[in-house]
Amino acid sequence: MSILHTILTIVFIIISIAITVVILMQEGKSAGLGAISGAADTYWGKNKGRSMEGVLVKVTRVGVILFLVLAAVLDLGIW
Repeated sequence: MSILHTILTIVFIIISIAITVVILMQEGKSAGLGAISGAADTYWGKNKGRSMEGVLVKVTRVGVILFLVLAAVLDLGIW
């Protein structure tokens, strides 16, 4: 069981680094002055889920879920 614990710990570290990189790649959420004039309702604003930013948000969510599950499994201490 020690080998499984080591593998899960390595995967945990890789996921931690990946989440950090993905979060740093995302743009800030501040809309700036464009939100005042209504410029936020552009094509990219409506189809944000299909853009690179939308993909980064989805990858972040999946990564965080995996991170939390692995953290709980590693914390059980049944190794």
